[in-house]
Order: sequence, then structure tokens, then C-alpha cells
Amino acid sequence: MAKLTVIIPYYQKEPGILRRALTAVFAQTFQDFDVLVIDDQSPFPAREELLALPPEEASRITVIRQPNAGPGGARNAGLDAVKPETEYVAFLDSDDVWSADHLENAYRGMTRFKADCYWASITGGDDFHYHFGISELAETEEVRQLQDEPLMVELPEMTSVMLKNWSFLHLSCMVIGRNLFRSIRFEAELRLAAEDVLFFCDCVLAADRVILCDTPGAVRGEGVNIFHAIDNDSPQFLRQQFNTWVALDTLEERFYGRSAEVASIRSYKQTARRQALWSQARLVRRRKIPQLNLLARWIWRDPRLLGSAVELAAGKLSRQS
Repeated sequence: MAKLTVIIPYYQKEPGILRRALTAVFAQTFQDFDVLVIDDQSPFPAREELLALPPEEASRITVIRQPNAGPGGARNAGLDAVKPETEYVAFLDSDDVWSADHLENAYRGMTRFKADCYWASITGGDDFHYHFGISELAETEEVRQLQDEPLMVELPEMTSVMLKNWSFLHLSCMVIGRNLFRSIRFEAELRLAAEDVLFFCDCVLAADRVILCDTPGAVRGEGVNIFHAIDNDSPQFLRQQFNTWVALDTLEERFYGRSAEVASIRSYKQTARRQALWSQARLVRRRKIPQLNLLARWIWRDPRLLGSAVELAAGKLSRQS
């Protein structure tokens, strides 16, 4: 049985993207893996993407087709289908591609250092400027170097560092061990939001050891990325910010009593409130009706949203004066 299972959530509106990702998977220098593709009711079905694959590659792929459940729900379906003998799980977004040595670096590092949670760096185009590499952490954080080539490190204060800025982490560069993939799941209802960050934190909190590799494990792809397709004027933007706030509120409960982590989380929650309110203010300026039902639901869970609205209104009046 394969030592490692690759989980690819799949929802695309154009052909060729999944084939490109699978080409990178089967080009890995580490080959002891099988593949689960979760077709999340994709407009362009996954099975059509596999027709051109060589039979020996297609035989290592299992396609699970399900009603649309979002990226978290698709990844959960993959985690639930992992065979009991599997030692590790690697995630890959269908519009990303792996570097050829990604799985080998992960497997060697995790076995050598007895780690059950691993991230590599990621690269991408200009739209991906907010992500940064693992080696850059040493400029501002305490880092413990484990080996030189490829550079692998660990962070003594991993949770505190990631909550200040989690832009060095990406799902397509994440590999987890059996202890984590058997017990931890994504919050599937948090579509378009921070369900990945919540999963990251749950894994870090439960892991025996977390290691980080500076060598890029993946290149950010050019496919249809649902999250990044939502701008501030999208009808889905308020839902995205609300779900982000819900994820952060859940995280705050996880870190109860840890003041540094809670301060970071509360700062992100306030940012979500402000972005949501500005999006609704723009609707009003364009003489459109704001999304009152969702705003009321948010206020019911988070009365501080009203205070943020008052602060923004007062600030605007002050600037006009």
C-alpha cells in the first residue's frame, strides 16, 4: 500500500487544469503515493480530465464525485477516504503545480525529524505577492535550523508567529501525518473564508512536531480560484468576511488565555468587520440595498459590528468636517 495519499479538491470551469496538476504529481521524485481527486460537482468533470493519462497513472487515481460542498468539504471527503495503512497526506489545489522534489523533501524531512506536520515555501506570480518564503522568517522570528540542504527549520513559537502573519503557509505545500489526518477536519461551512487557517492552527496545536522547508514545494497556478475571484464589490464579499470572522472567533476560543495569540486574532476580526462595512457603504453610495439579512445575523453573533459601524461613520464625518 502507498505510504502517502495526495488529496486534490476539484472545481473548475475550464479544461486542462487538473491534467496539469496531475502531470506535476506523477513527475515527483518520490513515487510511493496514490491520488484522491474530489470532484466537488465541478462544471467540467474530473473524469474527462483523466482520459488522456497513461493507464498506469490513471490506475493510481480514485475520483470521488459529490454534491458541491466547497473546498473544505471536498478535502474532508478526501481525508475520510484515506486508507488506514497510509502514513502521510499531502494537499494540492487543482490549479497549483508541485515542484518535482516536493514529496521527497517532505517525506525525508518528516521521517528524519519525526514530524507530523510540514510546510514548504510556495512561489507564484505578481498576484501572489503577499506570500513569503520560510527563510524570511529568520529576519524577524526565532528560528531553529535543522539542516542546510534543503533548508529546514522549526519555530519554537509556531502558533504565535503564524497568527501574526500566516502568509508563509499554503495548503498546496502542506503534508500531515496519521495522527493529524485521522482526527482533524476542515470547517466545511466556512466557504470562501479562513477554513484553511483554522485547519492550520488545529494541526499545529495537535502536532508532535512541525517543520518548515524553504525550498518551494509548489507554484501557484493560474486556474479558476474561487476565493481570489471575489473582490470588494462582489455579492459574495460580505459572506466571505462574515465566515472569516466566524473562523477567527473559533480560533479565539482555541487560544483562550494566550494573550499574544488572542491579540492577533482580535485584530484580524476587526479588519473583517471594517472591510465588510466598507463594502456595504459602497452599495449605499451606488443607491443599492445593503445585505441586511446577513448584517443582522452578524450583529446577532457579534454586537461589536455596530460599534465598528459607528466608528467608521464618525471617522467619515470628521474627515468631511
